[in-house]
Amino acid sequence: MGLFTKVEDRPTPSNVYNWRVYLYSAVIGSAAVMIGYDSAFIGTTIALPSFKNEFSFGKLSTSQVNLLSANIVSCYQAGAFFGALFAYAAAYSLGRIRGLAVFSAIFVLGSGLMLAANGARGLGPIYAGRVLAGIGVGGCSNLAPIYISEIAPPAIRGRLVAMFEMGWQVGGLVGFWINYGININMPKNPNGWLIPFAVQLIPSGLLLVGCLLVKESPRWLMTKGKRPQAIKNLCFIRNLPEDDLYIKEELYAIDENIERQMAAGGLGFWQPFKLLASSRSIQWRFFLGGSLFFWQNTSGINAINYYSPTVFKSIGITGTNTSLFTTGLFGVVKTVFTMVYLIFLIDQYGRRKLLMIGAIGGGACLWYVGGYIAVANPAKHATAGGQLSSGGISAVFFFYLWTAFYSPTWNPTPWVLNSEMFDQNVRTLAQAFAAANNWFWNFLVARFTPQMFQTMGYGVYFFFASLMFLGAAFVYFLIPETKNIPLEAVDRLFDRKLKASQAHRIVWAELEQEEEALRAGLESGSVEKEAVMQVEEV
Repeated sequence: MGLFTKVEDRPTPSNVYNWRVYLYSAVIGSAAVMIGYDSAFIGTTIALPSFKNEFSFGKLSTSQVNLLSANIVSCYQAGAFFGALFAYAAAYSLGRIRGLAVFSAIFVLGSGLMLAANGARGLGPIYAGRVLAGIGVGGCSNLAPIYISEIAPPAIRGRLVAMFEMGWQVGGLVGFWINYGININMPKNPNGWLIPFAVQLIPSGLLLVGCLLVKESPRWLMTKGKRPQAIKNLCFIRNLPEDDLYIKEELYAIDENIERQMAAGGLGFWQPFKLLASSRSIQWRFFLGGSLFFWQNTSGINAINYYSPTVFKSIGITGTNTSLFTTGLFGVVKTVFTMVYLIFLIDQYGRRKLLMIGAIGGGACLWYVGGYIAVANPAKHATAGGQLSSGGISAVFFFYLWTAFYSPTWNPTPWVLNSEMFDQNVRTLAQAFAAANNWFWNFLVARFTPQMFQTMGYGVYFFFASLMFLGAAFVYFLIPETKNIPLEAVDRLFDRKLKASQAHRIVWAELEQEEEALRAGLESGSVEKEAVMQVEEV
């Protein structure tokens, strides 16, 4: 099987893989540009001399600066946690697209508020603005992956959802480099720190405009009883007429899923909560989905994203420009390897293998970096002129190698898995829970990383490395492969009677047999009549 071979769940017309589905996924995936930028720019912005001078950091002790930095960074994650939860109500009542528009508008408001901060007013507007921006980001991180997974053909679903992660890395790349450019070209400008804050308005404004161009999810419209509009949108996105066999099959699967939801108690706002409370199977999947973000965040990624100057200083890299350049290069490596993931890996090699490879390889790299710092203690044995020793160069190499392991594996895959591992009846609530988990663990890492480096030193690297190894074991024993499985059949993979390592093979074989029977029924017309009768009864 070649790198670009599509593994299809059923015979699929080439029209299905059209520019519309890619364009819509890219537009909605661009929500992650503002998330990535906001995650990346703040750590290097508070390290700018102009920011430190504006808010008199030079008059504060190291512990006070660490506390202020942690508060500035972490109030964003606190807002995102609640934004992810609020997104459930928005998705239920407004839909995926209008919900995204509302949260992008909240982000715009928060970004504008941050620009009101200065030395006289203090950091209050930045705190308030970052909370609002966090709410916007939390909502978008919930809704964007859901929308993409619901419009994506199964054979390229992983690739399309990964566009969300690609947007995250593009935003992060700009966020990492913007302050290097400011420090090089505007070193004496006292207002230079305002530029990276103002740039936040660009991606959020573009997403707001993009939401006007994108059609609503057909699956959401079907749950709201808007069947004619749902069929119209589905045909447009698939670039197929309503009477095409592929459209009939997809509508049949959606109708059957809604029929199961109605039999289970209906489509009301509180129904997913009732199902969660009563079903051990759904509770188990919620635990798995949320746990993936625990393992992702305890890999050390957000310690580096938010406090990269501190991380590189621990390896022995000194000087503001050198630190910012090294951070920018970190962003380049992340973006390049995420692109490799998007194009070559996700729908060819699946989710499980990538997660295990990334955890084992990344953990080994962090053990090396921590071991070097423990032995060489570069902070106390700086070389002449601030140049890295040969050991320091090797540590930087293994740090970038860790980035190469992490970026195409743990960075995007938890988002892909959570967008596809739940039934329609709980998908929005599940994604809200998963996104809230991401921001909760993100908050803890962001809030306590400065204190961890201050008290644990090289032990921070050993801590994250050990958790990466444990994450590999978690995936091997508990996470089944989900690639190419239709959304309406994913729940079978999580049957507790099936081993995670065997579930995909067993379910895929079942689906092949059912597809033959369904196609024969649709071609004869018997299944279509039965489906129409069921919908009329509902």
